[in-house]
Amino acid sequence: MTILVDMDDTIERLLDAWVAAVNRKYGQSVGVDEITSWDVSAAYPTLTWEQVYAVTTEPGFWKTVEPMPGAAQALQRLTDAGHEVFIVTATPYESVREKMDDLLFRRFPFLTWDQVIVASRKQMIRGDVLIDDGVHNLEGGDYVRILMSAPHNRGYDAEGGGMIRVDSWAQIEDVIRALGERGERG
Repeated sequence: MTILVDMDDTIERLLDAWVAAVNRKYGQSVGVDEITSWDVSAAYPTLTWEQVYAVTTEPGFWKTVEPMPGAAQALQRLTDAGHEVFIVTATPYESVREKMDDLLFRRFPFLTWDQVIVASRKQMIRGDVLIDDGVHNLEGGDYVRILMSAPHNRGYDAEGGGMIRVDSWAQIEDVIRALGERGERG
């Protein structure tokens, strides 16, 4: 299968690092669970959108982002099993190089630039499966849609939206294994 995989809060824990950086820089005490919408700045009413989002473009930020538990091992196993794995990210162009070098290729050394697609409209990318935490990236796509649970999507009815909700990379591997056994593709 061709497996498309989002980066932020799917293979790595962006939200944890982001909230910690904003809290540290501006003396805030917001918890990750308080991020209830896609717009992280909504949890920081005393800060501007620019202040909240700027921390992700500061030098060294991407080195502070940790992988999701089990993500690297699962992606390696999927690759070893013969699946084509592509990282599909909507990363702003200003931080693509640093994010890939400081995070993706350092934490997932078996992945290469040939496996990276930068696109804001993920529905335009062809694949059998898309794994993402952003509901808007999964809606309307012509693939099996796997929604990685995150604080900002916890109220979304994944099943009603035609998606499979997962909470871990072990669950993702189970879903992909089951799809393969049924011969199901997007």
